[in-house]
Amino acid sequence: MKLKSLHEQVVETEEITLLQEAGIYEFRHRLADAVAYKAALQRLKDSIKISAKNNHAITATTDWTVNGSTVEGQRMVRDFSKLMLRAYNAEADNCVRSMRPYRLESAKERLTKTREVISRLGKTMKINISPSYHRLRLEELELTADHLAKVEEDKERIRAERERQRDEQQAQREFEREKARLTKEEAHWRNALQKWATSGDVQQADAARAKLDEIGDAIRGVEEREANIRTGWVYVISNVGSFGDNVVKVGLTRRLDPLERVRELGDASVPFRFDVHAKIFDADAVSLETRLHQRLADRRVNRVNLRREFFYATPAEILTILEDMGLTNNLLDYAEEPEAQEWRSSQQLAHGT
Repeated sequence: MKLKSLHEQVVETEEITLLQEAGIYEFRHRLADAVAYKAALQRLKDSIKISAKNNHAITATTDWTVNGSTVEGQRMVRDFSKLMLRAYNAEADNCVRSMRPYRLESAKERLTKTREVISRLGKTMKINISPSYHRLRLEELELTADHLAKVEEDKERIRAERERQRDEQQAQREFEREKARLTKEEAHWRNALQKWATSGDVQQADAARAKLDEIGDAIRGVEEREANIRTGWVYVISNVGSFGDNVVKVGLTRRLDPLERVRELGDASVPFRFDVHAKIFDADAVSLETRLHQRLADRRVNRVNLRREFFYATPAEILTILEDMGLTNNLLDYAEEPEAQEWRSSQQLAHGT
């Protein structure tokens, strides 16, 4: 039974390590925010200092003698214990300084091996890093990894919120520009209507009234979109040159022209422009995007940062999902194959064809 238990622990540790190396970080101590982690770390560091100060960090024999002298023997044991503890703490501090969340398990294993080496080297004097002190330092590694992961998580959350606000502000400016354009056009047609009505041109006056109705509908449509923060476009795009085949991004924008948002994404930090496969307009685009993300949850490229909206899927598979959801009527444009013009041209130039 003991062997089976140890085997299960090894398997579990290996699985955790593989997940962490893949970027899937599992918090050991779930706290509210980075500030809470920092405070918890400081309390733990204080406990580590107190433990070392009270001689609870290392244990050793008390009956060692040198040339028959117990006093000399105790001094030797004390000096050697200090040396071993210093080596252990140096390794622990190094693990903390070089910590990366996805390397937590390997850091803990390295520190545990250091403790085992110290026990082996100090065997004759029964020198050991105490279990309680070792637990404190392992917890320090866990909290350090959690803190780093939380800091990164908070940064990403803030970045995503700023990006959302920028998109919202840009959408607001577009709404205002479009209303101004329509209002100006409306004034033009009102003047024309007055002129034709005065001159008795019934046909032209009727055409002007129809145009004014059309403009009025357009203004109301813009105002409704401006008022309803959930209305917008869900887009499906890809970038073969940057991310390879069968990877799509499913995102949301409230912009009047969703292609403006797509162009911004292509100008940001990728070498090639994005190709648009689908544009879906919906009165509740926020819910639509969420539902699509849920249907694609097991295909996420980044399973830790859910704000990274990339999925291992093809445009055809997205279309099938939209058909299952009964939303193909909302689909304004659809293209299955990516043009990837810049990437294909770059490939031809690179291969001299």
